[in-house]
Amino acid sequence: MAAQPHFADGLGRALLDGFQRDLPLVPRPFAGIAERLGTDEATVIDLLRRLVEEGVVSRVGPVLAPHRAGCSTLAAMAVPDERLEEIAGLVSGYDEVNHNYQREHRWNLWFVLTAADRAQLDAVLDEIRARTGLAVLDLPLLEAFRLDLGFPLQWS
Repeated sequence: MAAQPHFADGLGRALLDGFQRDLPLVPRPFAGIAERLGTDEATVIDLLRRLVEEGVVSRVGPVLAPHRAGCSTLAAMAVPDERLEEIAGLVSGYDEVNHNYQREHRWNLWFVLTAADRAQLDAVLDEIRARTGLAVLDLPLLEAFRLDLGFPLQWS
């Protein structure tokens, strides 16, 4: 019998449902989470590490309003299907890349970059172009829309 994923236990559920937003803004946020969950900081950090390893959580970090801290852009690439996994891995290797995803379109790899300023952003885009030999479509923000990326999880 396969091991049960870590999000299936009570603590995992409470962590995933309770902290998709409003992360405690304190010097030790995982200790703040632990206190609210009735556990210790090391347990929360270990659980988050395991949830990332299992692919349940893709990232832990803030979502900031665009251009409040640094500069960001949405980018897209038309990647040959046989290179999609390779190029997605390369793109994900940049600290400036928040996330990437595949779309069913000629421009099939999309990602968001955030950097200290436009010059750094352009340098990363140029490096991705050079390393892949592929065009990168830069789609800077024209109008901001606020999306709540958190959602309650349903448990049976």
